[in-house]
Amino acid sequence: MKVVQVLPALELGGVERGTLDIAKALVEEGHESVVISAGGRLVQQLVQEGSRHVTWDLGKKSPLTFLKFWSVRKWLREECPDIVHVRSRMPAWVVWLAWKGMPENDRPRFITTLHGMHSVNWYSAIMGRGETVICVSETCKRYLLDNYSEPPEDRTVVIHRGIDSGEFSRGYRPDSDWLAKFSELYPNVIDHKLVCFPGRITRWKGHLELVKVAEKLAEMRQDFRFLVVGSDPKGHFIEEFKQAITTKELDNYFIFLGTRKDMRELYAICDASLSLTTTTEESFGRTVVESLAIGTPVIGYGHGAVSETLSAMFPYGEVAVGDVDSLVLKLNRVLDGEYVHIEELKFTLADMRARTLELYATALKQ
Repeated sequence: MKVVQVLPALELGGVERGTLDIAKALVEEGHESVVISAGGRLVQQLVQEGSRHVTWDLGKKSPLTFLKFWSVRKWLREECPDIVHVRSRMPAWVVWLAWKGMPENDRPRFITTLHGMHSVNWYSAIMGRGETVICVSETCKRYLLDNYSEPPEDRTVVIHRGIDSGEFSRGYRPDSDWLAKFSELYPNVIDHKLVCFPGRITRWKGHLELVKVAEKLAEMRQDFRFLVVGSDPKGHFIEEFKQAITTKELDNYFIFLGTRKDMRELYAICDASLSLTTTTEESFGRTVVESLAIGTPVIGYGHGAVSETLSAMFPYGEVAVGDVDSLVLKLNRVLDGEYVHIEELKFTLADMRARTLELYATALKQ
């Protein structure tokens, strides 16, 4: 079986990680894996793990990009893949235009994955035009079926994104070298009750909600620190966030760590994690599941896929959206070691890999 996955680029992110996970699974099962993207820092890893990378920018939002479908159609005829699997809107349009013009008995199966809830419009509708549409959560599936006439429900399947249970294993603890380096960079921080807040520093991730949480928690205790993990991709919001912290005289409670590659270690040293998205639902919420997989409780606003994952693994952590008072009360109890029982990991990488490859095989039979 020859599978081509298509996405805008291979930088860091959930879409990219999922692409590499499936590419590696294909290679390990003896299949041929090809990935088309504009390139990026993950290309080297992809190639080292046995896939072939084709550098092709099909993700640029420009009318001229649509015209690349002629070249893509020619490439598909030459390469003869069994499956073409697209994971983003602009590449999906280009590939779909190319694929639609090929004879039905001489074209690959066309599969899309909906990774997020985009603005509802004609441009986003392309993600529902796969012969099979994979949704990364029940929340994504509901969004798709509620807002578009395509696809019918029998062509949609939910395959939750998967967490590597070997990497994010229950009870994991960082080694002494990591702890020493962290303590050197952030003296005395590790002696506090630590709360992890991972994610890009953007308004919709709930950073201003975090200020409200800090203010109320500080009225109950002072032995905590929030580890803010992530960066502001556009540099527009972080100053507003920091100013809100300063205005409330809460600077001592916040530690900014920037973008990190050691999330496993950070979850492991923390007593809790938070998820505070309010306006936009999470399509999956990988950081919630990673933290729970390690054994670190998560308190979060219960909507979208965060509700799915919390209800499956840590129901105590679910709070109504915007209910800061309840959230702080639960967080305070968790920091005191109460209500910390977490169910076993329900969303595994092994399951995601197996179900995706099974879906490919079924598509070929059809």
